[in-house]
Amino acid sequence: MSELPPCPKCESPYSYEDGELLICPECAHEWSPSGNQSDERTICDSNGTPLSDGDTVSVIKDLKVKGSSSVVKVGTKVKGIRLVDSDHDIDCKIPGIGQMGLKSEFVKKVAE
Repeated sequence: MSELPPCPKCESPYSYEDGELLICPECAHEWSPSGNQSDERTICDSNGTPLSDGDTVSVIKDLKVKGSSSVVKVGTKVKGIRLVDSDHDIDCKIPGIGQMGLKSEFVKKVAE
């Protein structure tokens, strides 16, 4: 039996094959053994334009703020975003509201 590589995300030695993918039972990470081993994923806006740290984006939908009665209105520009690996892809500071996490599917990149 051939030795399978450890999980690239959590380094668990208990990976197993499922078709063409390798799967880690501890963190549920799936990866292709023959593909690029790059952990870097591309985060795109609602139009499919790749985003990067420091970009300026515009909100495309009214977003309710959890735990508050405030709303982030359509067209609100957010400068200096930071991409994170979380359930929300973007950390930012919204004028008038403060620090917040946004999902990339609700923003579009603005040409500066």
